[in-house]
Amino acid sequence: MTEKYLHIISFDVPYPANYGGVIDVFYKIKALHTQGVKVHLHCFEYGRAEALSLESICEKVYYYKRNMSKSLLLSTLPFVVVTRSSEKLMENLLRDTYPILFEGLHSCFHLNDNRLMGRIKIVRTHNIEHEYYKNLQKVEKSVFKKIYFKTEGKKLERFEKILKKADAIAAISSADAKALSSRYKNVHHITAFHPNEEVKINEGKGKFCLYHGNLEVGENNEAALYLVNQVFSKIKVPLIIAGRKPSKELISAVSNYSHISIKANINTHEIDELIKTAQINVLPTFQATGIKLKLLVALFTGRHCIVNSPMVANTGLEKLCSIQDSPESMSKEISRLFELQFDMQEQQKREAILLENFSNVSNVKKLISLI
Repeated sequence: MTEKYLHIISFDVPYPANYGGVIDVFYKIKALHTQGVKVHLHCFEYGRAEALSLESICEKVYYYKRNMSKSLLLSTLPFVVVTRSSEKLMENLLRDTYPILFEGLHSCFHLNDNRLMGRIKIVRTHNIEHEYYKNLQKVEKSVFKKIYFKTEGKKLERFEKILKKADAIAAISSADAKALSSRYKNVHHITAFHPNEEVKINEGKGKFCLYHGNLEVGENNEAALYLVNQVFSKIKVPLIIAGRKPSKELISAVSNYSHISIKANINTHEIDELIKTAQINVLPTFQATGIKLKLLVALFTGRHCIVNSPMVANTGLEKLCSIQDSPESMSKEISRLFELQFDMQEQQKREAILLENFSNVSNVKKLISLI
C-alpha cells in the first residue's frame, strides 16, 4: 500500500486536548495515525507549550510563533488570520507535494498562495466564523471587546470567500455544511473527532449536576450565569460549574448560593471524572454554531443530559437529550431527573446513534477519501 502523507496547519498547539477546537484537531490526528497516515503537523504557538506527546502520532511537528502585534488589528484581514502567517511555514510546505489540511478559517492565510497551486488543499471549518463572532459580540460586556468582535466578524465574512480556493471543505456540523454548500462547491459533512470510542455510563446515581466549559469565553459565561441566576436559584439541587477563568460576575453570583460551587482551572482528567459522576450534565447554550464537543463527551460518558434547543439544533443528537427552553421547565426537569436512576436502555439508544454517526473511525475514512 502506498504511504499517505498529510500536512495539517493547526491554529494552536493541539495538546493537551482541553478545549473544543483542539479536541477535534488532536483526535483527528490520532485517528489518521491509526489509519497509517503520516502527519506533518504545523502549530501556531501563543501560550501553550510545545507538546512532546504529539511526536508519537506525527511524522514531524513544527512550531511557529504567532505574531500577536496589536498593529495587526488595523489590517484589512481578520486578526485571527493575519497573526497566523509564516514564511517559515511556507518553506516547510514547499519541501514536498503532500496534501494540506487547513484547520479552521483562522489558518487559511496561505490558502491562496500561488506557490501552492496544484496541491490538494482541504479546509476544516469549525464554525461559520462571522456568525460565531457576531454572537460573541452580543454577550460580551467589555466595550473594547465588543468593537473587536464586531469588526473581526465583518472581516471574517469578507475573508470567507477564500474557501473558493479549497479543493474540499470539511464542515463539522450538518447545519454548517448546508450553509457553506450554498456558497461553495465540494462541501462535505465530517463531524467532530472526540476522545470516546465507546458509550460507557456509570451505574448508580450521582449527587450533583454539572455545567462545564471554558468560562472565559463569553457564551459559556452567559450559560453559567443563566443556570445560576434563573435555574438553580429556584431549586436546591447541587450544581458544580467547572472550567477555566470564571468571571468576577460569575464568582459573585455563585457566592449567593450554598448549593452552587465553582471548580476553576482544573485539568481535563478532573473534568472527565465530573462528567461521569454527575447525575445530570446541564448544558444550555445561546449560540447554535458548529457542534459542541462537550455535549458529545457528556453523551458518551455521562448520565442524564439536559440542554436547550440551540445546543442540539440540526445535530442528530436531539433524541438523546431532554430539551428544555425555559428556566421553569429546566428547573422542573432537573428536579425530576435528579431522583431518577439512569436507564441502561438509554445507553443502548445512545450507542445506536453515537456509534453510527459520531465514530472517529468512519469519520477519518471520509477525510482520507478527500486527501
